[in-house]
Amino acid sequence: MNRPDYFNAIEERLNLLALRIISRGKLNILDYHGHSENFYQYFLNEVYGWTVTNENDNKQNVEAIDLIDLTNKFVIQVSSTASKQKIEASLSKDSIKKYTVFTFKFISIARDGDDLRKDNFKNPHGINFTPSADIIDKNSILSKIRGLHIDDQERIYQFVKKELTMEIDPMKLESNLASVINILSKEDWDKTEPVAEISSFEIERKITHNNLNAAKAIIDDYTVHYGRVDKIYTEFDSQGSNKSNSVLSTIRQEYAKSKSSLTDDQLFFDVISKVQGKVLNSSNYTSIPFDELELCINILVVDAFIRCKIFENPENYNYATT
Repeated sequence: MNRPDYFNAIEERLNLLALRIISRGKLNILDYHGHSENFYQYFLNEVYGWTVTNENDNKQNVEAIDLIDLTNKFVIQVSSTASKQKIEASLSKDSIKKYTVFTFKFISIARDGDDLRKDNFKNPHGINFTPSADIIDKNSILSKIRGLHIDDQERIYQFVKKELTMEIDPMKLESNLASVINILSKEDWDKTEPVAEISSFEIERKITHNNLNAAKAIIDDYTVHYGRVDKIYTEFDSQGSNKSNSVLSTIRQEYAKSKSSLTDDQLFFDVISKVQGKVLNSSNYTSIPFDELELCINILVVDAFIRCKIFENPENYNYATT
């Protein structure tokens, strides 16, 4: 059985962050550094179970110290510059003197730290610092994540996904959507079910009527892709394969199966999970990054919601058919 590839999805987003920092992108490096401090504050807690806080929230621009863990007694510097000179300069700062019973950890957010971990460093204030253990880079973090239980990987993935948004490549998205539609269209479904007209209606009213509070964010985000999905369905259906009806019926079946036991947001997210499972376990499944697969499933379920295939319409609901 295929399982969600949370690890590769996490790795992809961390690689993107590193690439943006190395290339500097369109933002000032200080903007990236500030964002990285905030991101790593919570990310390290998620991965290692630490209790890191941002020292600069209490005292702005503390030299050599960005984050601190008072429970585990760590002082942490987050840097886009990974060099012996950078680390030795940090170890020599006067701000280190008050933390000599702590351990100094250096987080390289963009560069590989393998060579640095083998080096020796001047440490004038004698703070605890073992390069092999206390120099942390993207690869060492990923190695830690790889060894975690899948439930922990999912938790970290959800955090990373929320914090590190990725730009959507329209061409790649359409290709992935077409692949997922192909897979779902091969599922068994009730061929006697009539083809429903595509309806446009007041989506907000339907969201409210069905008490979709958490799901509203997903629907709002992916409604914009309705035209893209319609274009793909039209292209497939023009070839006589009627894939739109197959996919929509598959989604509707999963909705119908769970409707008696779940309601509201739980039902909406259960449909997403069940449809995603069908794709992952299909004999026709061709692997795509889990992050991209999840995006496609979200888009298709939202599309089914818009087309009145799942969830109830408000009473006396007026809508225009197209």
